[in-house]
Amino acid sequence: MECKEFEHLIPDFLQKNMGYGVMEDFREHMDHCEACKEELSIQFLVAEGMRHLEDDGAFDLQKELDRRLEENRNRLLIHKKLLLARRHFFTALITAVCMVILLFLG
Repeated sequence: MECKEFEHLIPDFLQKNMGYGVMEDFREHMDHCEACKEELSIQFLVAEGMRHLEDDGAFDLQKELDRRLEENRNRLLIHKKLLLARRHFFTALITAVCMVILLFLG
């Protein structure tokens, strides 16, 4: 992913409106590009800071960003585990069907 694409996707990330494939690429780029990580932090701080000022509440924006990034990472891990489990299930199902066919033909 290029920096320009990353920056274009920041609003989708902030609104939690990103598919898993894009999310994975987004996270990978962020983990390797300090400039984009900083841009995400700035945009998050501005958006959330304005929202919290309007609500007139106390807040720790960096802690909130860290929490959101951790939540995002956990969602990706769960998604990957589900994909892997589904792949194993279908492999086992195909193997069982083949064995049944072989039993009837043998």
